[in-house]
Amino acid sequence: MTITAIIEQGEDGWLVGQLKEFPAVIDQGKTVEELKQNLLAGLQFYLEVQADLTTQEYAGRTYTQESLVA
Repeated sequence: MTITAIIEQGEDGWLVGQLKEFPAVIDQGKTVEELKQNLLAGLQFYLEVQADLTTQEYAGRTYTQESLVA
């Protein structure tokens, strides 16, 4: 799976980016590499939060989980 960063020049020399496939993930950085690292960290946090919310939705219900590898 490839994730695409949309990057534009922001104010005061900062680069601002958003993940095309996960538009809720937005971050900034002074360099492209810093921005990419920040976006990946933001994606990891986003996925953890979503997993926690989903687990809460299934609280008290019987279910199974299967891992998917992309």
